Amino acid sequence: QMKSQILLLSLVALTMAACHRPSHESKKAPELPTVRVTTETVTLETVRSREEIPGTIHSVDQAMISAKVIGTIDSMPVTLGQEVWQGDLLVSIVAGEISAKVLQAQAQLDQTVRDLNRERDLLTKGASTSETVAALEDGVRVLQAVVSEAETMLSYTKIRAPFDGVITRKIASEGDLASPGMPLLHIENPKRFEVATDIPEMLARPDLVGTEVEVTMPGGEWTGLTVITEMAPAADPGSRTFHAKVAVPEGTPVRSGQFARIRLPGRPIETVLVPASAVSRFGQVELVYTVEADRADMRIVKTGTTYGDRFEILSGLSPEDVIITNPPANLIDGQPVTIDR
Repeated sequence: QMKSQILLLSLVALTMAACHRPSHESKKAPELPTVRVTTETVTLETVRSREEIPGTIHSVDQAMISAKVIGTIDSMPVTLGQEVWQGDLLVSIVAGEISAKVLQAQAQLDQTVRDLNRERDLLTKGASTSETVAALEDGVRVLQAVVSEAETMLSYTKIRAPFDGVITRKIASEGDLASPGMPLLHIENPKRFEVATDIPEMLARPDLVGTEVEVTMPGGEWTGLTVITEMAPAADPGSRTFHAKVAVPEGTPVRSGQFARIRLPGRPIETVLVPASAVSRFGQVELVYTVEADRADMRIVKTGTTYGDRFEILSGLSPEDVIITNPPANLIDGQPVTIDR
């Protein structure tokens, strides 16, 4: 026990000696070098606010292929995602009743034509009347229309592509019973797209068609400026919105069904704008450097809407603050700066 007490006293003595070392043994941190920077004084600027509304990408040319006649689907020689050309066969339907009607109408037409030719020959010999010939001529015209109608119905059993495109949905399969209005396939042109959206009535103005808007996609596939091409003249009474379409430049790497955001011009507002070059990002943190007493002062900010090459600052800066417009990548908070004039 005596040895333990002696050891404890020794440790306490060493600790107190360490705490009373002369202060001149610590080293003073070196002064940071002065950096030349350009600055700008923050002011309130009047801009038109931009309201974001959701939209959906879809093809300009799209069609739901449906049946026009009743029958069994005999073949569907296309696959999901297959590229087809205008006029290509998409669906073949077996409809025996329609084929029989064509044969029946053609047989009746042939018989009436023979009767007409005979009566015309007899008329030249005085053995028939002009009324009989005229009646048969009317009968031929009627039966020609019946044949044409039956052949048209028969043509509906072969459904062909209305335009060049890609098969995006297959709803029916071979062996299914098709009926008039029954959806079978969906086809769309993958080269022409637009954004469909619903504009709230508080933002909808009669002159919006042709207005330039910004479109962004959360996945980063595309961000750019485009125009509103169409807008409904009346609002939907349920949602109080106006359906509109926004152009997508040809060749843009988007696909149908993708989500997009549309920024519309809103009301005039006063806000703080800074050059985009003044904002530095470290992960999710946005920084701006100001000048305080000839030193760099780091500010955490929150940006909002982008206006050309300037960012809206929602928080972190106030009017009359002097910001560094071109902060070097290695600039340190508190580092001395000199301003280029």
